[in-house]
Amino acid sequence: MNCIIIEDQPPAQRILKKYIEDIGTLELKATFSNAIQGMEFLKTEEVDLIFLDIHLPKISGIDFLKSLVNPPAVILTTAFSEYALESYEFNVVDYLLKPFSFQRFVKAVSKVPAKKNTQPAPSNENARKEIFIKSGYEYIKITIEDIFYIKSDADYTEIFITNKKCLSSEPLRYWLENFDSDQFMRIHKSYIINISKIEKVVSNQVFLTNKTVVPIGRAYKESFAEKFLK
Repeated sequence: MNCIIIEDQPPAQRILKKYIEDIGTLELKATFSNAIQGMEFLKTEEVDLIFLDIHLPKISGIDFLKSLVNPPAVILTTAFSEYALESYEFNVVDYLLKPFSFQRFVKAVSKVPAKKNTQPAPSNENARKEIFIKSGYEYIKITIEDIFYIKSDADYTEIFITNKKCLSSEPLRYWLENFDSDQFMRIHKSYIINISKIEKVVSNQVFLTNKTVVPIGRAYKESFAEKFLK
């Protein structure tokens, strides 16, 4: 999902940017320090989600909400709980009371309705089976089905396949956006796994068929259980 931040406090902006990067399913399009800038942006751009502070200069977040004709999903972020009741009159997705944890952030984002896909789903026959990974000065071809898991490590990602490991400069978010979400799933802020390679799940750990053990992050445990542990 595409999103924007409307928040006038730099520390709060930094926290939201970090959480958006860590969750991996959001793409931040822009950050604004007041609602007027956000209004101008939305005249020409479409987004799926707005992280909106209530106390803003010039125009409050509530007045900004009142001005939107067909608003996208909105998650309010504020240090003042007294506006919670009024905000829900505008069908906001959630109300995050500062300071909020990453786990609470993930819970709020999980409430955003999924976008309706008007394009026909690609058939399995046409699904991408191989990919070229840029590793240093080389492009290495790998079979997607051979990937066991992908790990984020500092400024690069490690892709573990059947008999070797490849390094890529692409962030973890890139692989989430380019791989089939029915096959690859993020279960930790640092790990994506190939669901078809799961051997068993014990407590907060996933055991893959190559004997690798991958942890399940607390923020991802609920979504993993809903999708896989049925």
